[in-house]
Amino acid sequence: MFGISFSELLLVGLVALLVLGPERLPGAARTAGLWVGRLKRSFNAIKQEVEREIGADEIRRQLHNEHILSLEQEARKIFTPTQQEPTPVEPVATQTIHAPAAEAMPVAAAAEPAPSVETVAPAAAPTTPAPHDTTLPPRAP
Repeated sequence: MFGISFSELLLVGLVALLVLGPERLPGAARTAGLWVGRLKRSFNAIKQEVEREIGADEIRRQLHNEHILSLEQEARKIFTPTQQEPTPVEPVATQTIHAPAAEAMPVAAAAEPAPSVETVAPAAAPTTPAPHDTTLPPRAP
């Protein structure tokens, strides 16, 4: 507790035996033990009272609960799949057809209906680079 080794305790015991004598040493040890016990109990009682007054237990519980909540939020971030934003669909462009005899009329760019969002697939990026790709660093032989 205070960094007292066994040899130091033995030295204190021998000095107490020489000073007090063998008749009074057991009574003195008993009295010293009682005083040490009383001091420990009084310090613990004071410590508990101070903790109770400042609400240390409540603060500990609150900090513990906040820690648990932060762990839950991190776990939710890890375990919930990230939602991908939908790719924007470009509107169908309109053209003006110039006919010499007819008035100019706006016409849809394609004669067939516009593809729906489900049928439009984004262009897939190549997963492996081409061997002649100049943007990559040269390979080691």
